[in-house]
Amino acid sequence: MELNSLGDQRVQQSVVAQCHCYYHGFAATPQLPGLLLAAAPQMRKQHTSRSGGGGGPAVLSLLSLGDLNICSNRLQEKLLQGFNDVVRRGCDRVPIGGSGSSFPSLNQEAGDMVENIGNRMEAAGEEEPQPSGQDEKRGKNVLILMSDTGGGHRASAEAIKATFELEYGDEYKVDIIDLWKEYTPWPFNQAPRAYSFFVKHETLWKLAFHTTAPRVVHQSQMAATAPFVAREVAKGLIKYQPDVIVSVHPLMQHIPLRVLRARGLLHKIPFTTVITDLSTCHPTWFHKLVTRCFCPTNTVAQRALKAGLQPYQLRVHGLPIRPSFSNPTHPKDELRRELEMDEELPAVLLMGGGEGMGPVETTARALGEALYDANTGKPIGQLVVVCGRNKNLVRKLQQVKWKIPIQVQGFVTNMSEWMAACDCMITKAGPGTIAEAMIRGLPMLLFDFIAGQEVGNVSFVVDNGAGTYCEEPKEIAKIIADWFGSKADELREMAANARKLAQPDAVFKIVHDLDDLVRNKKACLEQQTFVYHGLI
Repeated sequence: MELNSLGDQRVQQSVVAQCHCYYHGFAATPQLPGLLLAAAPQMRKQHTSRSGGGGGPAVLSLLSLGDLNICSNRLQEKLLQGFNDVVRRGCDRVPIGGSGSSFPSLNQEAGDMVENIGNRMEAAGEEEPQPSGQDEKRGKNVLILMSDTGGGHRASAEAIKATFELEYGDEYKVDIIDLWKEYTPWPFNQAPRAYSFFVKHETLWKLAFHTTAPRVVHQSQMAATAPFVAREVAKGLIKYQPDVIVSVHPLMQHIPLRVLRARGLLHKIPFTTVITDLSTCHPTWFHKLVTRCFCPTNTVAQRALKAGLQPYQLRVHGLPIRPSFSNPTHPKDELRRELEMDEELPAVLLMGGGEGMGPVETTARALGEALYDANTGKPIGQLVVVCGRNKNLVRKLQQVKWKIPIQVQGFVTNMSEWMAACDCMITKAGPGTIAEAMIRGLPMLLFDFIAGQEVGNVSFVVDNGAGTYCEEPKEIAKIIADWFGSKADELREMAANARKLAQPDAVFKIVHDLDDLVRNKKACLEQQTFVYHGLI
């Protein structure tokens, strides 16, 4: 579009500044929408009067919608309604290194830092592969992006970090950051709190999950959010100077990738996604510009292909689980002695997650009755309850007079040993817990799930014969009692099926692939030759 149609370039800058959108153009042709064309003469007139009729530049970034008092109310309403369109078509600024007068020092500093990263990554990409011990001396940085919306994302991030330390020692420095909490302004930094509120109100969470699933919806939301957070996100990425970026959260793709793309770093820094949902994952997990997308199951890989990712971008290794789960454990009787459990009775592990939530107390009491044979006056099984950080629950259960052997634990760091010492497990349908149980060959009785992303986890377990689902505590207790009695064969069959699904070396394969991306980034990044036309 010709700037003469607006009068001169200062009018376009004025419009952009008023929206505070220092963001790179979202469309191939960055032209302003019709509503801004209609506003241009009024805004140019206002600009001229404020600058005393002179032609010199004015400080336009301080303007606001309130300054458009000449425009009609209808036009102002259109401006607000067309905000996403303004962001998409009208902005010709990068979130870092822009020239807004309100942030001169930040722009210069951020631009220099990004330039340093670009030069460093470009030089690294042109180097020949070095023998072990030479290129490693420079040290490499891995940046893992996550958010504490549920415990699974941080658990996967910690598993990747621990495996890097095991496999490569000090060759890599691994940083984990909660990008939304640490590097975005209010209210965006309240994402973990907002998530906790939504999942406690199932109807609201279902609405949010399913209405944002269409690409046009979540991409528009990200585009509208970007102008407010991109600058701070860029500062976060710049600070760590990563050789590779790993996202373990569905909301950590679009804006970070947009920042890299805007500064020309997309083909210098590999960006990868590690999906932490087993089946019904939200579409925001999938972005066509990622270098690699690590999928936990073939079902998720098929979803990625339908979302437009290419086969060369996908790897199916499994869910990244703490590397301690890949180690063999002591025999069950030895573990039970170490953990002060009964060595003979079959054991069920009852878990309420890191916060000890759910009907844990009610279920434990029901198990206490069901696993006691009143005819013989003897228990037919034993119970281990892991309450997480719920100290009140620990205290309540410890005060109960139990008829069966029981271990009440708070937050534990040796979950691998507790699982190996038990014969089955009662838990909610969290993907990490399910993956850990499969590695230990534990049949699962699932009693709860988060609507949306965890719905498919239930089907994954039940359809593969690795467990069942039940919500009623008394019925749960009856099922466990049957597994320890007349249906012992069913329990053994489910244990075998769980082991078949296990992928204990998944986190090692993921880390080795990430290392390969760093060492051979030039060849890997050259595979991405298509032109991306997404909104963000």
